[in-house]
Amino acid sequence: MCEETFDKLQDLLKKATEFGADAAEVVYVHQESLSHSQRFGKTENIERAENADIGLRVFKDKKQSVVSSSDQTPSALNDLAERAVAMAKAVPQDEYCGLADPSQLQKKEPSELEIFDESKPDTNMLIEWARSAEGAALEVDGITNSEGAEAGWMQSEVILAATNGFAGNYRGSSFSISACVLGGEGTAMERDYDYTSAVFKADLDDPEEVGRRAGERTVRRLNPRKPESAKVPVVYEPRIANSIIRHLAGAINGSAIARGTSFLKNDLGEKILPENISIIDDPHRKRGLASKPFDAEGLENGPIEFVKDGVLTQWVLDLRSARQLGVCSNGRASRGTSSPPSPATTNLHMTPGTKTPKDLLKEINQGFYVTDMMGFGINGVTGDYSRGASGFWIENGQITYPVSEMTVAGNLKDMFLNLTPANDLVFRYGTNCPTLRIDGMTVAGS
Repeated sequence: MCEETFDKLQDLLKKATEFGADAAEVVYVHQESLSHSQRFGKTENIERAENADIGLRVFKDKKQSVVSSSDQTPSALNDLAERAVAMAKAVPQDEYCGLADPSQLQKKEPSELEIFDESKPDTNMLIEWARSAEGAALEVDGITNSEGAEAGWMQSEVILAATNGFAGNYRGSSFSISACVLGGEGTAMERDYDYTSAVFKADLDDPEEVGRRAGERTVRRLNPRKPESAKVPVVYEPRIANSIIRHLAGAINGSAIARGTSFLKNDLGEKILPENISIIDDPHRKRGLASKPFDAEGLENGPIEFVKDGVLTQWVLDLRSARQLGVCSNGRASRGTSSPPSPATTNLHMTPGTKTPKDLLKEINQGFYVTDMMGFGINGVTGDYSRGASGFWIENGQITYPVSEMTVAGNLKDMFLNLTPANDLVFRYGTNCPTLRIDGMTVAGS
């Protein structure tokens, strides 16, 4: 942590209290990024960005305000503190807002999280990654066009300090490569993509492999059909399956529970998934894309089984939602510089099952293997689920022909209870899930 920056933040907190704040909290985010995109080998964009923002949250008589600025001159920060306190005096009271009690703050930092790679790629490296990915995709037989390839890198530093005595910081990094191509001609064209992302450059997939996968996925989708509507098992490939547990995470978010707008609001302690399936959030996963040593309010944020052996054990909570519900925060606050904290998961995953993906398919006479989804027809209050989908039709336990322009519908509570995970869990994303089979779904086609 830069001592000069830290002293500047402490001075800002002092100014806020001098202007009349009862308490204050400041977050500093510095980011540096480099990205490149190209199409058919020709550069479309090279962008380098560096920014540093400060977000100040102040409290006055159970009222709070948040202001942010990228101007860090002394006069600008003085104005920031004065404006924040003036705004706090003008807004309605919120009996649940406020900083953590000092006794709640993080006592011990976790072991090394390995979330920062010191290496910085240059523009030529990103160009070569994108060129290799797109070139490999275009070499796949049946590929006729390209939407391009991209490569990117980012480093960030976060500093959090507050008048309750908390002060902490961490640095993170990320690298990414993606490619998107098209196959077929005219109105019969199909598109697909693939990508890789990692905290460390060494953990990225080979760019050529990313491109090949994008090309092969696209060609498999050519000449799709539209089966008749039916009630069948639906199998979600892993990169789509993780959307199912993101819907679950949204339904157990403390803010939604406190407002009474979640279909799981009455299910704490109840079975919501089949036995032997757990949902785990681990902010301390080594090299995790969403790992961090403390939450956005300075609380400890260790691993939690939000669902253990099928039973919902906790809500996803920050301080405000915890106070509304009369419980303690479990360290899941997240925030940017221009908004107050809110509950959010980090590295979330579903534990794998015992069957292979092929075993899940073998048991299906007629079904739908989903590889892409569109739209967001989710009702968070009722759990009703309806989304556009494409993928492949399953017949007699085998993936057969491609299908598109389908709709998959059900209710998330029923879907959660009727899912079966495969044993192919791989940690590739921020939210990770194995292949999932969900029985009894309604699939609308022709």
